[in-house]
Amino acid sequence: MRICGVEIKSNEAIICLMVLDQGLFELPDCRQQRFALLQDKDAESVRKFQFTMKKFLQDYQVEKVVIRERPQKGKFAGGAIGFKIEAALQLIEGIDVQLMSGTQIKEQLSRHPLLIDFKATGLKGFQQGAFDIAYARLSQQL
Repeated sequence: MRICGVEIKSNEAIICLMVLDQGLFELPDCRQQRFALLQDKDAESVRKFQFTMKKFLQDYQVEKVVIRERPQKGKFAGGAIGFKIEAALQLIEGIDVQLMSGTQIKEQLSRHPLLIDFKATGLKGFQQGAFDIAYARLSQQL
């Protein structure tokens, strides 16, 4: 199964592609690590963001997108732009989009700890959150 872990920060969707094949995790090369919603004031920019993400997900044959769920209230509440990004992703036709809470991610990481250091993955440091999301979701299938 090929999935895309997404962590939304500010006006960006930071991503990590991951594949689980016969019990082995793989990180396929990908052309982009983040997608930005530059102007949220008009519907056209949201449509453009959604189109770009849809094309990316189709090109890489992603079956599922998993987004870190963000609280709506409190200290760590997500901003308006982030919720627009989340909605744009959820409304992409033909892609299964799921939300995963921080608690669920931590539980999965404690049940299935990483056997390697994150730095050894070759991913950029800012992708660690997206990596954790993808790994946590795929480790549920083990």
